[in-house]
Amino acid sequence: MLRHTRLPGESADYLAAREELRIAEIDLMRHREEVAARRRALPQGPPVDDYVFIEGPADLDAGDTPVREVTLSGLFTAPGRPLIVYHFMYGKLQTEPCPMCTLWIDGFNGAAHHLTQNADFAIAAAADLPTLRQHARNRGWSGLRLLSCGDSTFKYDLGSEDENGEQDSTISVFTRDDDGTVRHFYSTHPRMAEDIAERGIDLLTPVWHFLDLTPGGRDDWYPRLNY
Repeated sequence: MLRHTRLPGESADYLAAREELRIAEIDLMRHREEVAARRRALPQGPPVDDYVFIEGPADLDAGDTPVREVTLSGLFTAPGRPLIVYHFMYGKLQTEPCPMCTLWIDGFNGAAHHLTQNADFAIAAAADLPTLRQHARNRGWSGLRLLSCGDSTFKYDLGSEDENGEQDSTISVFTRDDDGTVRHFYSTHPRMAEDIAERGIDLLTPVWHFLDLTPGGRDDWYPRLNY
């Protein structure tokens, strides 16, 4: 099968460089699959507390009452399913919703009905529930499970909040044993190293990857809540 359709006017230099790029892209794909396999092969994670979250009705327009408490173990909908929780930078010292997090969650809202065929998924923020749900209404988020956890140590224990209430974005994955014990499987943050400030969870949105296909790349573009 042809990997690249030759267009009129393409130079020999372009074709050679494009072929080298194709090989590099294949190497990158294989390396990503190797990394994913290593992630899946992680040893059993430690048990975690059965944290309590505050959740509103499924219908965002139904108002913010009645609300209910739901535990971390209660977020699992069936045996054998993993649970993915995105830690939203909103609440406490993060008085305005994070534009980067909002970019990611805009995408999650469209993909959640596909994702939840295979895993349970929720968004957790330190913001109080009415504030969190109002932002969701403003964004048109209709397919997401939204949780307020500002009164628990969930975000602090998982590394997405410091002792002063400064927030960070994080993605965490949990599993539940047959006896109901919830275990931490994996978490990652944007800041992967001292010289890597915001690239750790880029794979969670296609926006960066579309920009990477263009001549200008990402440049210094940064998302905003309004354009």
